[in-house]
Amino acid sequence: MATLLKRLLRFRTPPAALGRSVGRHEASLGIDPGTAVRVRFAPSPTGFLHLGGLRTALYNYIFAKKHQGSFILRLEDTDQSRLVPGAAENIEDMLEWAGIPPDESPRRGGPAGPYQQSQRLALYAQATEALLKTGAAYPCFCSPQRLELLKKEALRSHQTPRYDNRCRNLSQEQVAQKLAKDPKPAIRFRLEEEAPAFQDLVYGWSRHEVASVEGDPVILKSDGFPTYHLACVVDDHHMGISHVLRGSEWLVSTSKHLLLYQALGWRPPHFAHLPLLLNRDGSKLSKRQGDIFLEHFAAAGFLPEALLDIITNCGSGFAENQMGRTLPELIAQFDLTRITCHSALLDLEKLPEFNRLHLRRLVSSESQRHHLVGQLQALVEEAFGTRLQDRDVLDPAYVERIILLRQGHICRLQDLVSPAYSYLWTRPAVGRAQLGAISEKVDVIAERLLRLLEKSGVSLTQDVLNGELKKLSEGLEGTKHSNVMKLLRVALSGQLQGPPVAEMMVSLGPTEVRERIQKVLSS
Repeated sequence: MATLLKRLLRFRTPPAALGRSVGRHEASLGIDPGTAVRVRFAPSPTGFLHLGGLRTALYNYIFAKKHQGSFILRLEDTDQSRLVPGAAENIEDMLEWAGIPPDESPRRGGPAGPYQQSQRLALYAQATEALLKTGAAYPCFCSPQRLELLKKEALRSHQTPRYDNRCRNLSQEQVAQKLAKDPKPAIRFRLEEEAPAFQDLVYGWSRHEVASVEGDPVILKSDGFPTYHLACVVDDHHMGISHVLRGSEWLVSTSKHLLLYQALGWRPPHFAHLPLLLNRDGSKLSKRQGDIFLEHFAAAGFLPEALLDIITNCGSGFAENQMGRTLPELIAQFDLTRITCHSALLDLEKLPEFNRLHLRRLVSSESQRHHLVGQLQALVEEAFGTRLQDRDVLDPAYVERIILLRQGHICRLQDLVSPAYSYLWTRPAVGRAQLGAISEKVDVIAERLLRLLEKSGVSLTQDVLNGELKKLSEGLEGTKHSNVMKLLRVALSGQLQGPPVAEMMVSLGPTEVRERIQKVLSS
């Protein structure tokens, strides 16, 4: 780089605008016939994937799939000091868990790889050389200490910190002298005074006069790693990105990026800046909250379908806010032109209801129900382990019956291994004294229930049992039907609250109900 700079000292005149003018988009989505739609999700692996990142990835995914395009995952890992171990793998793992896997990625590969910026340094160096050659960029020798002093002075004067462009006007001789002492300076991009206007597909026509409020930005650091501004432009160009769908916090930087495209002679993609996803009270989602990471929701038993549904339901991009949309429905109904500039307010207190809805939908599908049975079996083994009773409570038919009976009553499969449902998997320890406190006619009630189970022609359906159970209290003077049901509930589950006794009996099955009632009689 130092040799190149010495060779290019004579190129000090800022370049004329190169390439076609940008920012004149039609009112359409900018999808040209014969041009492939290619979008990218480009997170920094400085943390695990959270709901805000999932939403950006989802909008990119459904836009690509709606227009028969490609969804690319690119990891912007140039800030090596802030990388979090395992974050890169987590991001791709969670996209796959959510059901929106990339078509091209570090793991999957693809024609435009590599897909990690730390492996693309040669491309950034080439672009920087081109900018130095035309005079659109220049070396900066300012020390970190000087830059920090500039920042402190600006803040002390209640001004926005900005670089004072000191190195922009160094003579050839001054640059040569400084290169001899510092052969690896940072490289800054020379901002033009008039930034091009552009039509954002969400925010409409915009222009940000970045040169009047910012100093010339660093595009290549002295260690050879690019900053975001250069890297995203170079990568989007070489990866053939047609549309950039990213957070609205980057809207003000777009003019700067368009100046880079212009200086490099490249055609820019179309831009659509997505409004922020905020907490219900309007505060910003923060990684420090902890519970916004996808791993948290997956471990807590929330379905990816429910997360995709709630983060699109609270925002825009669809004709109406409809609860319960599946991913194919999101793709079919998505309309980028319907995205508004208003932030989306996320109410996570509603997530259990979203999850309940999607869980019921999965239960209604025989193939999906098979997967749920396997998941619940694993949860039961993990929760109860050696406390599982002798009978085969992990029998798939039994587990499936539990799921079918409790669908609509639970929000997550994990609910079925909570203490309230422990009676389904382990036999309760119930003493006669505990039952006697409810009714002194324990033996009579237990024997009547056993005779009911032995009656020929009685089908153990919930409706039939409800009718038969009402007859158990007939002739029992001084004993209310409600107390009979309370006694049976405690005998079967060890709990005063729970599902109707008839449902408990159907869940447990006649053999297990008989075992538990006989245990009452023998105690």
